Parts: sequence; C-alpha cells; structure tokens
Amino acid sequence: MNGGTYLGMPAFPDAAREAVRDTTLRANLRHATHTIRDKRARAVAELADWERLRAAGRAVKDHTLRHLDHYLLQLEEAVTAAGGTVHWAADADEANRIVTGLVLATGEREVVKVKSMATQETGLNEALEAAGIAAYETDLAELIVQLGHDRPSHILVPAIHRNRAEIRDVFRAEMGHWGRPAPEGLGDTPAELAEAARLHLREKFLRAKVGVSGANFMVAETGTLVVFESEGNGRMCLTLPETLISVVGIEKVVPTFRDLEIFLQTLPRSSTAERMNPYTTMWTGTTDDDGPRAFHLVLLDNGRTDTLADPVGRQALRCIRCSACLNVCPVYERAGGHAYGSVYPGPIGAILSPQLRGTGSEIDASLPYASTLCGACYEVCPVAIDIPEVLVHLRERVVQGGNVTRDGVRVQIRPARGHAAERAAMRAARWTFDHPGALRAGERLLARTRRFHPRRLPGPGRAWTDTRELPELPPESFRDWWRRHDHGGGDA
Repeated sequence: MNGGTYLGMPAFPDAAREAVRDTTLRANLRHATHTIRDKRARAVAELADWERLRAAGRAVKDHTLRHLDHYLLQLEEAVTAAGGTVHWAADADEANRIVTGLVLATGEREVVKVKSMATQETGLNEALEAAGIAAYETDLAELIVQLGHDRPSHILVPAIHRNRAEIRDVFRAEMGHWGRPAPEGLGDTPAELAEAARLHLREKFLRAKVGVSGANFMVAETGTLVVFESEGNGRMCLTLPETLISVVGIEKVVPTFRDLEIFLQTLPRSSTAERMNPYTTMWTGTTDDDGPRAFHLVLLDNGRTDTLADPVGRQALRCIRCSACLNVCPVYERAGGHAYGSVYPGPIGAILSPQLRGTGSEIDASLPYASTLCGACYEVCPVAIDIPEVLVHLRERVVQGGNVTRDGVRVQIRPARGHAAERAAMRAARWTFDHPGALRAGERLLARTRRFHPRRLPGPGRAWTDTRELPELPPESFRDWWRRHDHGGGDA
C-alpha cells in the first residue's frame, strides 16, 4: 500500500476500474453507505427548520471567507491572549517542519493523535517518522488503517472498506508490533474489537506527553478550538498530554461563539446521524491546573488562499467534513475512496483536491470527471456547496488550461493530455450554434442518415460509448417538424 501515502496513484478511471472488480470492497461500501445515509435522512427529518439551518451555515461560511484575513488575525490575537502560540504554515512542508520541531523541542519521541484530515493532507505521520518520532493514531478507524498499513478511504469512517473479519485479522497480526497485543482468541464482534482497541490505546494515552490534533472549528472572537468525535479517544489526546499541537486549515475559522449553534446541529446529523456528538471538546489556550501546559496552533494554507481566489471554486472551502456527499454518491459507492488518490475522497475530494494541489497531475486532472453530475451531493450538503457546479467549472479548467493563481503567482497551466479531441468538439459545437444555417443542414443530414449510424463512436469517442448507448435520432428535426405543422411559418 505504498507506505500509506497517495504518491504515484493512477488517474481515477484506472484506479476505479480495479476497485469495481473487488466484490468484497463493493459489498462493504454498499452496506456501510446505505446504512449511514438512511440514518442521516431520519435524523435530518426531525428538524422542521433544516433548510434554514443549511442556509445559515452557508451564510456564515461565505461571510467568513470574504473576510478571512480579518478573522484569522482576530483568532491569532485571541489564542495568544489565552496563552497559546500561533504558527503560520504556507504549505505542507512548512507545517510538518513546525510540528516536528515542536515535538523535538519537548525531548519526546512519540505522540498520540486525534483524527485529523489536515495532518493526513500534509503527510505529518511520515514526516515525524523520518525524524525518529512515532505517531500513534487513536481514532478507532484510523487505528485500523494504521495497523493495516493502509490508506483512509472515507472522511468520517476511514476504514469503511474493511469488514469486521478483516479488522479482527489486522488486530491479531499487527497490534503486538505497535504495543499491547490483541487478546487471545479475539473474535469479530464490535464489542470485542472495541475492547481490544481500548486496551491497546490506554497505555499510550497514559504515557504520551505530546498530543497532535486538528479541529472542526476555530472561534475568532474567543480563540476557542472545537473537536467533534464519537469515541472519547480524542478527548484523551486533547487533555492528558503536557503539550498539544493543533494543525488546522485556515478555512475552519468562524467569527463568533454563537455561530457554533448552527454547526452543533447540522454536523452531527449529517455525519454520524446523531442529534449531537457524544464528545464535543472545546479549549481556549492553556490554564495552570487543567489540560496541556503548552498549546500550539499551526494555521495551514497549503493551497487554500489560491482556492479562495476562484469565485466558483471557493465554495469548496465551506466544507465542514461531514462526509454526507460520499454516502449518497453512486460513484463513490462503487469505486471506494482509494480511487480518488487523495485524503479527501468522494464528491468533495473531486473538487477540493484539484484546487489545493492543482490540475497538473494525471490524478488531479481526472478527479473533476469522477462524477455523474446527478446532484445528490448538493442536496445533502449541510452548507449547500454546489458540487456539480464546481465540477463543471474544474472540467473547463482541465480542458482549456489557462492562467491560475498558485502561491500568489499567476502561472500558465497546460491543458491535460487526452482532451484535444474534446476541445476540438466544443469549438466545433460553438461555431455550429453560432451559424443557424449550418445547424439546420447538419440536423437534416443526421436525420436522413440515421439508419447508418453506428452503435458506438469511433476513435476518442469510443470511451464515451463503452458505457452508454448513442441516443436514437428522430426522423426529422424539431425545426422541420415545427415548419411542417405551420406553427406561425417562422423558424423555431
């Protein structure tokens, strides 16, 4: 599994083609996603004002993004005043250097980690390992992924691609290499697996002096950070160590403590289908007699400022990482998360990863096409991200290339390979629609030769018709039908 990273992943179509052949994977995904989305639908239906909450969440996020510079500076002042230290990281390498340096300064050589998409994005575990520091994941699903030398495949449930028997086998084979081994005769019931993880992790919680986390939200007015979780392992990481280091994307800030009211309702229902999270941990700086003695906040950019510069694409930064879009996506259900080649899989990953990383690589150029544009993702998004709109926008960027902003500099992006035919077809279509006479002649020609049309397109069009049937052409065009029925005698 390539060390648990996504380096060298093939383009989405190639990775998905392999994934759909794995019948066990497809069965695991189908069962899990259908279960979660059905529960979510029932939880959301309990709120008569769900659409108003959704609109409110969108408004708060949009307002914050428009004034992000102001709220980030306010956050820095509040965190500093509360006894914390703020660090700014322009990219993943800088974030990893900062965290590694902070851990080494404590003299420790191991850390416990709260589930964090931001540290997965930066590859922090690999950077710590290179510096001789062991990083232990404590979220149950992340623990399964780490012990299995695997990659996360879902935002909320990283081990969604594993069934209980597979998890039991991973625990039996690997726990002893990382710490306390699995109990003798471990079965595959949820209670047994949870107890094995609890015993394995307890010694790490009690020993670790450094904790590393992300955050779901940061409150600018108070400097408060918030973590939502379901197990309690995160709270152990956030409260027991002497030093806490939190790596958080700059888009996670909200203006006021009152704004949390919206997301305290929408995030649990959209993610775990619960009315509220079992554990919602909030902390503001440090205190003398409770929690970590030192708190460091690393604010991560890593392409977010560039994404913010795109009027259409920036709505991806509203994302609160609920994963509702993954659970309703027909493409994700069949291909799984690994095919996306990113820590952000599914529909949100298809619009976020190409913006954070650019579309210069084969995998990132393919992600905007990893969708049927059915719109189910938009319907369930608790902050109303129009994912289909952004997908189409990014497809245009991939096909046409052009200038984009990267690290504050305008650079030329070459059109992705394999799209020359598509560009030529779009230009021909534009010319045809601009010339009504040519359009009319073309429609008549197609109608009169319809019996000779092939079932599949030749050349580059073959890939499209491998999975679709060409539409059957009518005997005459609408324009000719309109004129024949003498509806006003003019052109339609």
